[in-house]
Amino acid sequence: MTHRSDDELRAIAHAARRHVIEMSASGGCFAGSALSCVDLIAELYGRTLHIPRDGAGGAGAARDHFLLSKGHAVPALYAVLARLGWFDAARLRNHLDVDDHIYWHPNAELPGVEFHSGSLGHAPAIAVGLALAKRSADEAGRVVVLAGDGELNEGSVWEALLVAAAHRLDNLWLIVDRNRIQANLRTEALVPLEPLSGKLAAFGCETHTVNGHDFAAMRALFRHLAPAGRPLAIVANTVRGKGLPSHEDRADRWFVRASRAETEDWLREADAEYGREREAAMAGDAIGAVAAGPGIAVAS
Repeated sequence: MTHRSDDELRAIAHAARRHVIEMSASGGCFAGSALSCVDLIAELYGRTLHIPRDGAGGAGAARDHFLLSKGHAVPALYAVLARLGWFDAARLRNHLDVDDHIYWHPNAELPGVEFHSGSLGHAPAIAVGLALAKRSADEAGRVVVLAGDGELNEGSVWEALLVAAAHRLDNLWLIVDRNRIQANLRTEALVPLEPLSGKLAAFGCETHTVNGHDFAAMRALFRHLAPAGRPLAIVANTVRGKGLPSHEDRADRWFVRASRAETEDWLREADAEYGREREAAMAGDAIGAVAAGPGIAVAS
């Protein structure tokens, strides 16, 4: 765990969003899906998880693992890893270049990417196997898998949860990016998921919800989650296209291929939105500090 502030993580997430927008101009990418989970990935890699840069592991190693199951959202992962220094951010300009590894789905040739993914519904089962292996080897640490909500239409996700509950895998976290849109349709108009938390609980999970764009809320939840004899499922409420108001909550902004002029307009729009959101967040922090009273420090 790294002790970055909420404001530092907001800045990292904003810079990552700019990279996602720029990747949409170099062959296109699944920008809407990526923008909804940028904040989650920034929180996980930037503060919550312990994933050594050298990939160190072994018996008793207290390291975490992260699998991006909604692999088409990988621009968010690439961008956050670059901003955190896992590799040179200049490499992101090689998006879809055959001479590099910056593809449309996660590529484990890149530092920080632990598993190739893309076929939806597969990574939760892989995460179950990894969590079992860690427990068998007496290794500390968590296995965290981030799945899309539309991905929950895959029966393999629920089969994985049944096995995880049967083995009481409390070192496993399933985070659902609940942006309520899958491809170009609303989830509840296709295969309704609600009541989602109740369904996850019925499959044996300890279930929580969080605003997937609120760093203070994510910090408060993730910091206090403790093993309790069953897998953890976290429904992270998000907005597709978050940080780019003209794209937010739009079913038609799943895959985006932008012109250079559009990219420049969207970068300016994202910068303005970040400024507004940061100002609002800082004002909220100040109100919280006053409410805490004299002599009481409020962490940010």
